[in-house]
Amino acid sequence: MSVVAYKGVTTTSNPEKSLTSGHHRKVGRNAFGRVTTRHKGAGVKRLWREIDFKYDKIGVPYKIASVEYDPNRTGLIGLAVYKDGEKRYVLLPRGVKVGEELVTAEGAPLKQGNRLQLKNIPIGTFVYNAEIKPKSGAKLGRSAGVFIQVLAKDAGMVDLKMPSTEVRKVSENAWASVGEVSNEEKRLENYGKAGRSRWKGIRPTVRGTAMNPVDHPHGGGEGRQGRGRRRAVSMWGKPTGKGQKSRRVKKYSNKFIVSRRKVGKQRKG
Repeated sequence: MSVVAYKGVTTTSNPEKSLTSGHHRKVGRNAFGRVTTRHKGAGVKRLWREIDFKYDKIGVPYKIASVEYDPNRTGLIGLAVYKDGEKRYVLLPRGVKVGEELVTAEGAPLKQGNRLQLKNIPIGTFVYNAEIKPKSGAKLGRSAGVFIQVLAKDAGMVDLKMPSTEVRKVSENAWASVGEVSNEEKRLENYGKAGRSRWKGIRPTVRGTAMNPVDHPHGGGEGRQGRGRRRAVSMWGKPTGKGQKSRRVKKYSNKFIVSRRKVGKQRKG
């Protein structure tokens, strides 16, 4: 088992009360209580922190008052205190410390944590918290230790290289924060035992080959058997794993994808 040492990084364990609320997690169930995402359920109760992904206070500088742990995400969060006195939680970049002043503005300096429009960010820069559409709020690059690279600019669009290696086009008027997400050591964490996964709300995963034919296409056979088919499939017969394409052919955003993500051996190479 290995854990991330938050003690020397976070500055407080008491969240800002005005920015927290109770939170009912759906744990993979829909409105009818039916399982729509497998392997989710239970887990310890979490207090919800309201994170600002809109960054709609343009031109108003803020200071980081604290660095905090958030059980609902992998990156660290910070309490941003704006010049006008308003407080908001923001996702912190790597290396930003308490007392640093940051700003969201078109002409903001190219500094770790500052937020600018993509057209004002030089090619080759690492960004996180990027928008897909202008003023829609940050959707891309929000997990611990990840970053997005600005690759090219052309005809009002910017090419971004995602953490998955996919290259996609985004409007040049969309906003993004400079830097990479904090808590980069999170990827080295090892839960170490089944019980810790259950605390996190992760239920067990059973191999298809260990099931009966009625439960999974890979099931059945006397003793250990091969799957009996060329391609690995899910419980519902859809292609899965081993780098097989599962994206819909007519998905609306296909036109924005310049290069598909690389998987398996191709990505490692």
